[in-house]
Amino acid sequence: MLHSSGGSPRAPREALVAPLDLRARVDEALAVQAVAFGLTDDEVDVRRPIVLRHFATPGTRAFGATTPEGRLVGFAYGMPNDRTQWWSTVVHPYLRQEGNADWLSDAFVVTELHVHPLHQGRGLGRRLITTLTDGAGEPRSLLSALDTESPARALYRSLGYRDLARRVIFPSAPSPYAVMGAPLPLRRR
Repeated sequence: MLHSSGGSPRAPREALVAPLDLRARVDEALAVQAVAFGLTDDEVDVRRPIVLRHFATPGTRAFGATTPEGRLVGFAYGMPNDRTQWWSTVVHPYLRQEGNADWLSDAFVVTELHVHPLHQGRGLGRRLITTLTDGAGEPRSLLSALDTESPARALYRSLGYRDLARRVIFPSAPSPYAVMGAPLPLRRR
């Protein structure tokens, strides 16, 4: 999920995209997500143990975008899909209805992708997601994004993602999502 607003005081080449120890920097990452996605403190508190639990899954990877001063301004993480995990069980009926349930097998899921609003629109989201998925061993990638026309959805489409299911309702989410899939490696410009 990537959301856009505002300009950027720094060009993306000034931010370093590199592997991220998300367990050690979970609070910084969730602070970026809170600003980018408009989360409350309570929503952040719910997400912290979820993020940490995801890192018990083999193959989970994370990358961060940091300023030259070391401030985290964006992050992405994901993992090989496991059909028994919560996200997969929620999206399965929607994908099955659209004839796309096979996408859940042998796929790398981009679990989160967020860039601080002051650093959006300059290519950091693209660099984060391509770096993350380039190291995946699976032949395709899945993600979910708010089911609205947005800069995030435009980015995903430019990378080769297409809608596999729309109007997906996650428990506790007030808005519907789209599940998108793309072959790997992701398309380059």
